Amino acid sequence: MLDILWYCYLGFLAIAAIGILITGYKKPFAILDFIISIITWIGLFGYVTNKPILFPFVWKIVFVAGLLWDVYFSFKKFNEEVNDDDETPKSIKFCIIGITFIILIGPLYFGLFHYAFK
Repeated sequence: MLDILWYCYLGFLAIAAIGILITGYKKPFAILDFIISIITWIGLFGYVTNKPILFPFVWKIVFVAGLLWDVYFSFKKFNEEVNDDDETPKSIKFCIIGITFIILIGPLYFGLFHYAFK
């Protein structure tokens, strides 16, 4: 049962990446975000299928760099998109993006962590 959920999550991430690719990237940071997302997805794929891809040291670097990048990019993008909303306190905005980040991206880094550090 758990394997099915992991495969569904992999599919969800792949569909999201394809959807974002179709809409097009115009900024260099967005292109870099897409590349990092694909690399982390490959690591999660290796974890879910239990297949060795590259070396664990590579996935340790990918885990740390990808997590730092996703946190930075998520909050940067969030700040750019909600500057017009002055009614909601900034702390509430950060809590919302943090909880959303944990729910949507948390499993990716959970699997990548286990893949890199096992």
